[in-house]
Amino acid sequence: MSWYRRRYTPGGTFFFTAVAEARRPLFSSELSRKLLRAAISECRNRRPFEIVGMVLLDDHLHTIWTLPPDDADYSTRWRKIKEAFTDAYLAAGGTEAPVSDERRARGERGVWQRRFWEHECRDEDDLKRCLDYIHWNPVKHGYVSRVVDYPWSSFHQYVRTGEYDPLWGTGLTIAEIPGAEWE
Repeated sequence: MSWYRRRYTPGGTFFFTAVAEARRPLFSSELSRKLLRAAISECRNRRPFEIVGMVLLDDHLHTIWTLPPDDADYSTRWRKIKEAFTDAYLAAGGTEAPVSDERRARGERGVWQRRFWEHECRDEDDLKRCLDYIHWNPVKHGYVSRVVDYPWSSFHQYVRTGEYDPLWGTGLTIAEIPGAEWE
């Protein structure tokens, strides 16, 4: 049996990656995105946390959360989100990938990969690197050529607050693009 060492720091800020089983394009539909949003919202109502940043791609998501000062239990939050999404997704007619008899015997479904990856953000510089990573991810995976063109990302919120330039990552400035206007 594998032993996973996770850092549980009350009030910590954590970067997570969660992946669809078999890297299926689970989140490519509006319905799936809506169901995931509802599962996250339901979890946040019961077990609050702040979403610092997020990007949702077809087969995985990256997110950064800050937990309440007296709480370090992100594992239960992920379990609740995955369970709520899986139940709603399958009830809506979604399909699951095949899973082993062993996983099926444990009640696991073929919607999510069984675990998630996490990294505790150590300081503001580390948090900025993690935000840059998640916001660049749609370009890295070939969805878009400019970060600003990808709709399912917290990048747009950071542009509105002035923390990112809309052309971040392109090597250009707005002054270099004739007629470019941004919110």
